[in-house]
Amino acid sequence: MMPRVLHCKDTGLFYFPAKELMMIFENLTKRFKKRSASMVGLTLSSTGVICPSGYTRLSDAPEVAAAVWRISDMIASMTIHLMENAKNGDVRVKDELARKVDVAPWSLGTRQTLIGWIVSTLLTEGNAFVLPVTRDGLLTDLWPMPTAYAQRRPDGSPYEIVWQGMAFEPDEVLHFRLRPDARYPWQGVGTRVQLGDIVDSIAQTAATKKAYMRSEYKPPLVIAVNSDSDLSDPDKRDAFTQSFLTRKDPSAPLIIPADLMNVVQAKPLSLTDLAVRDGVELDKRNVAAIFGVPGFMVGVGDYDKDEYNTFVSSVLLPLAQVIEQELTKKLLVSSKRYFKFNARSLYAYDLKELSEIGSDLYIRGLMTGNEVRNWMSLPPKDGLDVLVILENFIPADRIGDQKKLKEGKKNAEE
Repeated sequence: MMPRVLHCKDTGLFYFPAKELMMIFENLTKRFKKRSASMVGLTLSSTGVICPSGYTRLSDAPEVAAAVWRISDMIASMTIHLMENAKNGDVRVKDELARKVDVAPWSLGTRQTLIGWIVSTLLTEGNAFVLPVTRDGLLTDLWPMPTAYAQRRPDGSPYEIVWQGMAFEPDEVLHFRLRPDARYPWQGVGTRVQLGDIVDSIAQTAATKKAYMRSEYKPPLVIAVNSDSDLSDPDKRDAFTQSFLTRKDPSAPLIIPADLMNVVQAKPLSLTDLAVRDGVELDKRNVAAIFGVPGFMVGVGDYDKDEYNTFVSSVLLPLAQVIEQELTKKLLVSSKRYFKFNARSLYAYDLKELSEIGSDLYIRGLMTGNEVRNWMSLPPKDGLDVLVILENFIPADRIGDQKKLKEGKKNAEE
């Protein structure tokens, strides 16, 4: 008997009644019962699907979460500039579209919220989908599409995006891909396979540590008692302990008969003996290598400025370009405009470096004084919007117009 399917015309969604849905899972269980001794199960509730006991999601591993959060927070912190090609170089455009994408792209969040969700989903799932909402030809909202997925069409035509029971064309949805799949280049590939064993190892290490800390078999003392004493009865052992090993003052020395017992200090196995620390450090380094983040961001190693700047240019910027190009391709009509993240804010600079760079560009006439002050996060001042060049910095074609050269030539002629 085929299960009944309910269709809501208002939302376009399809629903399975609870009884029919349970019948589907029962049939699947019977079908695969003989093929596998263990089967991954899902628990249904009124709020959705609950992961079974023992299942560890990628985001549940602290090391994975640390790497994903750091990358997503850093990319989401960059402002998005709307740029336009001009005759003397690209210039920034400040209009309502630029403000919409940079400040309030989503009605229920900000740029930080939306871009952070996109990057986090990309790093774990490989694909992130956002639905542009327009009104009268104008962009009004960018809706995240959690649980959306891309699939091939039966007729072999280009793929489609399915979300909440509705199918969308590829040009109707912003489809962000982490890296193209080898067989299906229209969809991205996440890090689930690469991180699977590492996450399992992290979970096992945490379980081992927790079990060790809770274990009761860690006696600091081993007491060898003369065999003539009958201590097989627990009550007799307690009475023996009260008689010989209990003291009114815990700091007082322990005095025992020499021929009755022998007290030996036992050193229980530590986490170092179990190689838990080495295993945790190795897992952290593997997670850092897969995501491309420096080790100190996941708790391994020390901070290194050059390593951090390399991480920005080799990991963050390529990931930001995935978002830039998709926004430019799907949201802009003009071929002269494009979106660009302000990556300069991510690099590690100190005030001394910024001031030296600004001073050098200012005295060479390449930046105005207010542009330099903007670098230093200082407010503008009147009279600093003009390009100036110091006395000895003149154009190459006017090098012969210097006063001292003219005076020297005049004296030579006389």
